[in-house]
Amino acid sequence: ISLTLRKLQKQICQVVLDHFEKQYTAELGDAWSSVRDVLTSPWCWQHALLLNRFSPSPGLESSLAEQGYHPAFPAALPYLPAAFRCYSRTAPGRFPAQKHQPGRLKGYYLLNAASLLPVLALEVRDGEDVLDLCAAPGGKSVAILQCACPGHFHCNEYDDMRSRWLEQTIESFIPDPLVNLITVSKLDGRQIGDLQPEFYDKVLVDAPCSNDRSWLFSADPQQAVLRLMQRKELSSLQFQLLRSAVKALRPGGSLVYSTCTLSRAENSDVIKLLLSSCSNVMPVDISGMARAVSQEFAFLSGTQQHELLVLPEKGRAWGPMYVAKLKKVSST
Repeated sequence: ISLTLRKLQKQICQVVLDHFEKQYTAELGDAWSSVRDVLTSPWCWQHALLLNRFSPSPGLESSLAEQGYHPAFPAALPYLPAAFRCYSRTAPGRFPAQKHQPGRLKGYYLLNAASLLPVLALEVRDGEDVLDLCAAPGGKSVAILQCACPGHFHCNEYDDMRSRWLEQTIESFIPDPLVNLITVSKLDGRQIGDLQPEFYDKVLVDAPCSNDRSWLFSADPQQAVLRLMQRKELSSLQFQLLRSAVKALRPGGSLVYSTCTLSRAENSDVIKLLLSSCSNVMPVDISGMARAVSQEFAFLSGTQQHELLVLPEKGRAWGPMYVAKLKKVSST
């Protein structure tokens, strides 16, 4: 084992860790040291399985139960569609992945359970027009379709390579008749609001962000330094994507913003800026959802009612995941 541990230990990018150490000690205080322990120890990471309602696997649920998996989201959640089934367990380790086979749907999607919180916060209903603004690799798009059948579903991904990944994910999980309801585009997300003003009931902005988990294992130190320098520009991109999302929303429609970073500049600060600059947007309380899942997830305390931040800890190694919910109240 010690060799494997040494190998994993070696891959941690010191430049990134030093940077995080400074920033997150300041922002998270005492919580940072236990978060750091999880983020730098991939052998304690957990994976959840989101079952695909379009491709039931007989016996999968009972076999998961035998292996110590349990439903990850309690029935007491304010919004939990019956078809939405996700399993997790406290033991680390990964369930075997399924290979992509053209013409065959996969039975489950492996993911970080926290990445489903933005989808549950969005509360999509049948027949609604939905936009997933930064959709690749497609896990949240697939999860939205486990919840409801939108009237129109627009999955957008600006990056060319990631867009192909998104198309393959949709092809692997969603059957043909439904695929026809889905538009996959490669637009600049900052322009969609002007191209399709007030077109959607629900918008998910799972924004490009400094992905704390993967950045810590940047193999190339130069690339890591570059990333850290460009990190300051991310919040401005995130704000522009949010502005675009607000324009694309119908009055009365709601928006969920999410990232997989702990960084305050990319989370609360971006949402504060949006709320102060858009008078037609109101925060939506999601503390009920956070309370309902508090057994499964650890949250940073002291956040506002319209936001939550999942902090990874041992045995609940989910996140980081920031989620905020807003509602558009009028056209202006």
